[in-house]
Amino acid sequence: MSNIEKILNMMVSKGADSTVIKSGELPYMVIGGQNKVFSQTVFGPGELKTMNNECDDFFGKAGNFKFGGKSIKVARSESSIVFEIYVPGSSNKNEVAGASRTQTEQSGGNVVIDDMLRYMIENGASDLHISSGARPMLRLDGEMVELEDFPVLTEDDMWPIINYITPQKNIEEFKATNDTDYAYEIEGLCRFRSNIFRDHRGIGGVFRQIPFKILPPEVLGIPKHIIELCSLPKGLILVTGPTGSGKSTTLASLVDYVNRTTKKHIITIEDPVEFVHQNKACLVNQREVGLHTQSFKRALRAALREDPDVILVGEMRDLETISIAIEMAETGHLVFGTLHTNTAVGTVDRIIDQYPSNQQNQIRAMLADSLVGVLSQMLCKKHEGGRVAVYETLIVTSAVSNLIRESKNFQIPSIMEVGKSQGQRLLNESFIELIKKEVITVEEALSKAIDRNELIHALQNKNMLSGVQID
Repeated sequence: MSNIEKILNMMVSKGADSTVIKSGELPYMVIGGQNKVFSQTVFGPGELKTMNNECDDFFGKAGNFKFGGKSIKVARSESSIVFEIYVPGSSNKNEVAGASRTQTEQSGGNVVIDDMLRYMIENGASDLHISSGARPMLRLDGEMVELEDFPVLTEDDMWPIINYITPQKNIEEFKATNDTDYAYEIEGLCRFRSNIFRDHRGIGGVFRQIPFKILPPEVLGIPKHIIELCSLPKGLILVTGPTGSGKSTTLASLVDYVNRTTKKHIITIEDPVEFVHQNKACLVNQREVGLHTQSFKRALRAALREDPDVILVGEMRDLETISIAIEMAETGHLVFGTLHTNTAVGTVDRIIDQYPSNQQNQIRAMLADSLVGVLSQMLCKKHEGGRVAVYETLIVTSAVSNLIRESKNFQIPSIMEVGKSQGQRLLNESFIELIKKEVITVEEALSKAIDRNELIHALQNKNMLSGVQID
């Protein structure tokens, strides 16, 4: 009898609702709403691969099957296997997506969205989009893909989804403002950052995957000089990039690194809370704007009285939030923050430009003293599928600090070009390295480059444009 059969037998005999096996963690069953560990063996990647092979032998690639008189649904990845017992007839996605509002509400309202979210995880997508008058769509490797297996969703289909998945306070906010943000979790599977909105067709929603497992910085490829900044007692570290560039994943990895390697008090301020951090070597308190505090700036001011060592500001949205974050970085705290800027130098410019002209000299001096590093990133499609992060790294040395103070930001790229040993790296240099390693194509790099002409010139100098058509 295979390990999979033994686990399924145990699951059925104990009347469990689900079984969760995750790499690096003790496996458990959910029985009567309680998580109960059934083995003291921690499964690593090798064991998970073996068990996935056993799953292939036992039930193939099916997403559901019958065992011991029970209907069982399975969600699998390289790092987890989740079995869930369900009631037959309530989870067929083709029937469910076309169900009327009354039918969906009678079935508990959870069938439509949970099935679609599982389908999203199974297919390795980053986001699920649902809109009135359209089929559900996934963002897969950065591109939108329509789910032809699902019918067009109507307004009547959307309301049961909203009522089931959305907290009451967010439903009230949605009714008042026509959009709202929150986190949703399918136990044992994944968390999702959720946004519900209204457009000219009706209700829509976007759900982004937030895995339970936080990958180490080394696995994500975060530059080592940025990782080293996490050991500093104070300073401001900014992670920047466009929407959907992986900033949240990077920040969670850096905070987890601090959590594992130091003994400090970490406070995160987020909207909503995305990656959930367990206490490791550190004490971690996570506060959600709108649920645990009124605003980022209010939570930051309160943090001054909460004895933090490390603070994560999910979004530096306004001038006051930016000012408080810089002040805290100056006065003995390590502060992580994020901005929607495309380059490291652009990040410095954006912060200074937020201030009135008569305050900019003062903020230049404060930023020169408090900023220790900027990591700008974007995601590119890999040559063989999937996506990879491309990084630009600015380490604030004394030379960089002086340029910020003297309002000579335009000279920072020159410092970065000759400062590779200090951890400096321009975005185009990262593109060229990934092209050399055949991780991404030249065409993909050119389509994502901020300074496209400069990248073309650099590739020509390295004889890397042969056979490439440039418009």
